[in-house]
Formats: sequence, C-alpha cells, structure tokens
Amino acid sequence: MYDRRRMSASIRETINQLWPHRGRGVVRLYNLPQHGASRFDNMPARYNIAPTQDVGVVQLNRYGQREFAMLRWGLIPYWAKDMKIAFSTINAMAETLATKPAFREAFQHRRCLVLADGFYEWVPTGAKQKQPYLIRMLDQQPFAFAGLWERWHERQRDDVIESCTIVTVPPNDVCAPIHDRMPAILSRDDYSQWLGEVETTPEELRAMLKPCAAPIEAVAVSTKVNSPKNEGRELLERVA
Repeated sequence: MYDRRRMSASIRETINQLWPHRGRGVVRLYNLPQHGASRFDNMPARYNIAPTQDVGVVQLNRYGQREFAMLRWGLIPYWAKDMKIAFSTINAMAETLATKPAFREAFQHRRCLVLADGFYEWVPTGAKQKQPYLIRMLDQQPFAFAGLWERWHERQRDDVIESCTIVTVPPNDVCAPIHDRMPAILSRDDYSQWLGEVETTPEELRAMLKPCAAPIEAVAVSTKVNSPKNEGRELLERVA
C-alpha cells in the first residue's frame, strides 16, 4: 500500500497473490521446471501480503536455472549487522539501484521476479482514514514485479535468511492520481534478461524499469485491506 503521508524510497505495499493458475499454469507463465508444478497445488491463496511476510519469487539457482522460492519481503544485505535494515529496504527506487549500497550488488548479481496478480495502494480521505485501491491488469492475469534478492547469515541462530525488495518507478496515468511511485512491472519479454539468463548491460536493465504500459485498472476496495491481519477473496470486491 502507499500512503502520501509516509513518502520515502521505501513505500509500503501489499501484494495480492491468488495463484489462480495453479500447478502447470504457474510453471508455464514463468517458465519454471515442470517437475516443480505440484508444489503449487496445496499453496494457499494470499490476498493481503505485507512487508516482512514471505512473498513468492522466481530466481536463478547456483546452476543458472529458474526456481520458485518464498522470500522475506524487506531486503537484508549480506553485510548487514542485523535485520532492522529491512524496514527501510521494502522498496528500491530504480533511479538509485546502481549506487545505493543496500542494492547495488544485488542489482548486478541477484535479480528476481516477484510474482503477483495485483497490488494495493491507498490515499488519505480524512484525518485517520485511507481508501485502498487494488491495481491489476485489465485482463486480471498474473505478472511480475522487478525485484532484487539477498542471502543473509544470522550468526546468533546460525540461520540463513533470503529476502527481497521490489523496484519502484514513476507512476503511469492510472497510478499517478493515487501516488507518485509504482512498482516496476516487467514485460514478459524482459524476464530472461532481468533474471540474468542472458548477458545484459546495466543500461539495458535500467531501460526495463519504466511505468507500466500494459492496460491496468485501479479499483476501490474495502478498507479491511488496511490491516494485514485480514485475508480473503472479499478484499478484492469493488466498493462504491
């Protein structure tokens, strides 16, 4: 979600992941290995994913192959002393990926697709009131945000945490009345280059990060979305 009163490079969003195309559908949409299709069959639908929760991504494994993973939303750089930095790395501005210390190495070597079929943004309507909007493709098909990921070693518990951030860009005409940033939605033709399956220059990568040109819509939905505790398909229903 976005809130004009808390503007920063780390704008809060809530992602809607329904997995309407389960099994082979997810595999086909994101060109994943066929043997992994069954893992999606029992994956619960999510309608209100918030920062610090796990979000589904496609990344390359050590063999350069695509794989699906659930990563913590809020990037923790490998050099971080603790996890607190994740609260300021929920989003990454496209304009500073190559220079900001928290993101520059991930931008070079660890890019991912953050899978979704919608996201929420909100605008204030009163002193303590906010109206959420569901942003989705007109055909309601899934898509992918440009993301970065990192692997961080928590020494106290000897645990490894993989985390991610979502890249943001200036808004398109649909999102501009709501906020001055929006997630970078990648063209499907750019998935391979963004992931690093083919050699790509920094200039070519930056050219992919632009306001979404595909037909999208912004739908006013229930204020129940404002709390990440709320889940369910009713969150997607249009309100007057």
